[in-house]
Amino acid sequence: QLVRKLFGFPFKPFKGQTNTSKLKKYSERRILGYSKDQLFEVVSRVDDYHLFVPACVKSRVIERHNTSLTAELEIGIPPLIWERYTSRVVLQRPHLVSAKCIDGKLFRYLETNWRFGDGLAHNPQTCSLDFNVSFEFRSLIHSQLVHIFFDEMVHKTVNAFLKRAEQLYGKQTLPTISTRLSHKT
Repeated sequence: QLVRKLFGFPFKPFKGQTNTSKLKKYSERRILGYSKDQLFEVVSRVDDYHLFVPACVKSRVIERHNTSLTAELEIGIPPLIWERYTSRVVLQRPHLVSAKCIDGKLFRYLETNWRFGDGLAHNPQTCSLDFNVSFEFRSLIHSQLVHIFFDEMVHKTVNAFLKRAEQLYGKQTLPTISTRLSHKT
C-alpha cells in the first residue's frame, strides 16, 4: 500500500483511496442506557451543539418545520480548519435524526444519521443506536489531516452526545460495558 508523508510524518491513505478519493465513512451500533426519546431530544437540538460538540463553535437553526430544520454550523480547529456550512436535518421522532450538508466550501459531501431503536426488553430506559457518518472534503489536504485524527474525532463526537444526555437526564441505566460495534472505511 502507498505510504505518503504529511508534514514529514508517514501516513497511509484511506483504505481504497486513490489520488482523487477523499470519502471517509464510519458507523457503529450500541445499546445505551437512555430512551429513544431522550437521545432523540439531545441529537435534534442542533442549536445546542456549540455547547458540547467538539470543534463546533456556533450552531443556529435558521428554519424549523415539524419534521425538518435547516441549521447553520460553524466548526473551528485552528489554525487548519474554520468553516461555516448549512445542513438540512430530517426529524422522525423518536427514531431518526438525519443531517446532510447542503451548502459549504469545506465539504463536498457530509451526511450523518442517528437511528434509535428498541433497547433491552426488560429496560424501557434503553435503546439501540445506529450511528453513521460519511463525508468527503473538497481538499485532499483536509482529508489527509482528518485521516490522522479521524478515530479520535468520531469517538469524541459520539461521546459528547452521551455526556450531554448525562447532563440532561443523569447517568445511563446500563453499566458502561463495551457494547460498541464499529466499522470504518
